[in-house]
Amino acid sequence: MRKIIVPAMALLLLAACGSNPDYSPKPRGYFRIVFPQKSYRQFDTVYPFTFIYPKYAFIEKDMHPQRNDSKLVNMKYLLNMQFPQFNGTLHLSYESITSKKVFDELTEDARTFAFKHTVKATSIDQGIIHNSARKIYGIYYTIEGNAASSLQFYITDSTKNYLRGALYFNNEPRQDSIQPVLKFVKKDIDTMLKTFRWKGE
Repeated sequence: MRKIIVPAMALLLLAACGSNPDYSPKPRGYFRIVFPQKSYRQFDTVYPFTFIYPKYAFIEKDMHPQRNDSKLVNMKYLLNMQFPQFNGTLHLSYESITSKKVFDELTEDARTFAFKHTVKATSIDQGIIHNSARKIYGIYYTIEGNAASSLQFYITDSTKNYLRGALYFNNEPRQDSIQPVLKFVKKDIDTMLKTFRWKGE
């Protein structure tokens, strides 16, 4: 009796597997993200600038300056704005402008650093930052696709001060999974830029 039952069960299993020729695997799922309520505080210390940033982030001096690929950066003014719940970092680097040559090199550096992500990016959009009342001018780079950095920017008063920012998430870049977090953090960076002030201006 056993010899008859085993082949019969095998036939049933084969029939079941072949009954749905349109089967496709389920798409990859992601953990549900709980976003904190938007709340801000002032960054105003010994640095030559001030701005508003979120309470769920913290700012620290960059302890790994070799990560910054600009030879011109003043090592005293390397900061990281950490978003621990999102495993993300906004790297900030400040430099004093001492000549037109330095200014030109800094702005070219910013463009080079943004466009080095062209290999993985599907597009790189540039937006102008312009606020003559606060002497803030610059470019905002939005980097789409599975690039390591999702956005970068630089701002300057064009005579004395220059600040560059680059946002990185410390995991494998996957645009579909990171998009909600990126949208949330971008609002914080926009708030930072809208409230940014050079001291002494």
